[in-house]
Amino acid sequence: MIAFLIEIENRPGSAAEVTEAIAEHGINVTGGAGVACGSAGRMALTTNDEAGTRRALLGQGFKFHEIEVVPITIADSPGAFAQACRALADARVNVEAAFGVAISGDGITMAFATDDAAKARSILGQRSATSSR
Repeated sequence: MIAFLIEIENRPGSAAEVTEAIAEHGINVTGGAGVACGSAGRMALTTNDEAGTRRALLGQGFKFHEIEVVPITIADSPGAFAQACRALADARVNVEAAFGVAISGDGITMAFATDDAAKARSILGQRSATSSR
């Protein structure tokens, strides 16, 4: 799974412009988050059509980069997200973005964009296999 980390201005309409450009191509946003600091911001989005999203963003001139995300389903309980983050930190894996992509029953699937997807997959895969819900 790929996330698009899109640079935006911190102003009314920036998020709408990005998501409208994607929607105009019939693409569904399946997960995401955004944050702004000062005059700039960034959106992290996953979609149901990565190639189409890439074309849509390039066609509108948005600055972005792509990064592999590692999904993990964690318990919907206090501390579960913190435990996943701590496991990555202890393995010296840097988290560039993390956001929810699905909620089901008593769990939430989080997508982690990191500086080492293979290592994150190994660390988080172990946590997912050993965590009980």
